[in-house]
Order: sequence, then structure tokens, then C-alpha cells
Amino acid sequence: MLLLTPTACRPNHLATMADHRRRLLEQLSGRFSNEAQALANPPLFAAIQVALRPVPHLTPGSLLLEQAYTLQPERPYRIRVLEVGTDSRGLIIRNHALANEERFHGATASPEQLATLSTEDLQLLEGCTYLVESSGSSFRGEVEPGGRCRVQRSGQESYLVSSFEVGEGWFRSSDQGFDPVTHTRLWGSVAGPFVFERVQSFAAELPPGW
Repeated sequence: MLLLTPTACRPNHLATMADHRRRLLEQLSGRFSNEAQALANPPLFAAIQVALRPVPHLTPGSLLLEQAYTLQPERPYRIRVLEVGTDSRGLIIRNHALANEERFHGATASPEQLATLSTEDLQLLEGCTYLVESSGSSFRGEVEPGGRCRVQRSGQESYLVSSFEVGEGWFRSSDQGFDPVTHTRLWGSVAGPFVFERVQSFAAELPPGW
């Protein structure tokens, strides 16, 4: 895999970075479902839908993420604003929590609701930035190392180990939580990544220049 690292003295490299960033945004922007996987392995995989929709009035590269069980799409168990950008490490995705997040439940399906989201609603999650690499026509990302991305689940604190892969029309993800002291696994998939297929694209909503 090629680690994408910007180099100011190489304009053609900067153009390549911009191209990669745009392609990553296009591949992520959509609604995804793991219905086929859930039907094939119901004891191991719940039916989940993931939606990532561009938010043009926020910082360039911003996508609203909603992740919900297919039977309860109006009650996402994860809602974030992801910001696809670059820094000295290369291509990255910053992770933001939302204040009073219930106000935005269902916003990926409601442009009017989405328009009410502002930068004041966002809180950067320290230690939860994804470092992204290009691999041919797809991308792979992992949460930055160090165990600083903390998650509360069932009243217990854990640190997140998370990775994803995305290509044209598909998305795979794996999340696990570990005890900060013993480093034993507390939660997360033991049967491999969730495998999603894109059922709707929002790429056409990406503004020019993103």
C-alpha cells in the first residue's frame, strides 16, 4: 500500500492527493447495507445500515454518518460528522461527536434537518482520527495508534481499535473495544468485518472543489 504523504515541493503529488481525497469522498458518500451478510449468518451479524451524506455548508470534506439497525433506522446507535482531509501524516478522516445528537437523528434522509447542522454542534474526538491509505482503486483506514480513542459501553470505558475498507459500491468495517488497563477485548466482532453493499449514492451532492 502507498502511504499518502503531501509534499509541498511536488505540485503533481499535491494534485494526486486531491484526486485521492475526492475519490474517497465519492466512495464513502452513500447508503450501505449488510443485508446479504446478515441473512447468510444471522447468529453472527445483525442487519445494519450505514449512511454517509455530504454536508456542503460545513468544512469541505464533511459527511454526516448515521449507523443503525435495519429494523430501527430512525434510532441510530452511532452518529458522527466525519471530515475527510489531509495533514502531515497524509490522507485522514477526523471524527466529530455531535452535541444533543438526538436532534439530528434521521438527518441523512432529511435535507431540511441536515441544513440545521452547524460547526457549533461538533466536538472533535481526540485520538479518533483515521489514517487512510490508497490501495489501487480502494482505500483502507485505521484509527490512529495510541489507544486514546475512548468509548463508553455498558458503563465501562474502553479504547477503540477500528478499521475500514471502501471501494466502488462496497464498504467493510471492524470495530473492537479493549480494556485500557488489561488490554483484553471487551466488545466487538469476533467473526470478521461487517460487509456492506452500497444501495444508494450521494456522490452527486459533493460540491465542486471538495
